[in-house]
Amino acid sequence: MAKPSVLIMHAPGTNRDGEAAMACELAGGAPEIVHLNQLRRGERRMADYDMLLLPGGFSYGDALGAGVRWALDIQVFFHDQVHAFVDAGKPVLGICNGFQVLVKAGILPGVHPSAAERERLHSERLAEIGGRVVTLTENDRGRFECRWVHLRANPGATAGFLGQIDDLIFCPVAHGEGSFKIKDQATLAWLESENLVAFRYVDALGNPANGRYPVNPNGSVADIAGLCNRRGNVVGLMPHPEDHILPIQNPLGGGGQLGLALFQCMIAA
Repeated sequence: MAKPSVLIMHAPGTNRDGEAAMACELAGGAPEIVHLNQLRRGERRMADYDMLLLPGGFSYGDALGAGVRWALDIQVFFHDQVHAFVDAGKPVLGICNGFQVLVKAGILPGVHPSAAERERLHSERLAEIGGRVVTLTENDRGRFECRWVHLRANPGATAGFLGQIDDLIFCPVAHGEGSFKIKDQATLAWLESENLVAFRYVDALGNPANGRYPVNPNGSVADIAGLCNRRGNVVGLMPHPEDHILPIQNPLGGGGQLGLALFQCMIAA
């Protein structure tokens, strides 16, 4: 039986491609790192893959803001391919810079309703979804954060496969613009009611961070570390689960709380 194929997009400045590929391979996938110019030239097609992954790094040197320039690529050159991939229900994962790209391209938490949804959703809701109401911006302390954090997956998220992650995930963050912010409290209520929160920062015992630094390393609203879309096939998060896929990578020792669990459940989805 063929392994699920994983397209790992490489943009100028991404630097976690290899780690993401190793995580996908250990999780049972068949990853391929593909430069976005290969896609533009038609040498590779997104539709030929089973999963899409946008890795971390500093695409385009964070010109215009973290993830903004790469998000423009998605919007201008790959809009139809990416949205066809999402609409087909195939899994998409964005990590750190990849999460920033998905948010700033409007793919997360979900600003591209399908044709059927356009007919069903109320016009006011469409107006809210049609404009970006969340972002990822400078860390509250105004500095780059490179530290290990604990995450709890939301078992009730629309991305139902997250319910298979029955332990915390312990992995590092490495970002200067990872603070999750919202337009207003109504936006937070919408995220909660639609079950679009995928991950939250917690302490080592799994207790809520409640905004405490450094448990919540960047000041993200409601300790939100990751999102999913309404369909449940697109997930993004700021921390780097691909950096803890083997017990030997744990700086504190121990053999659990691997980030590998996220890749396993997504590749099996």
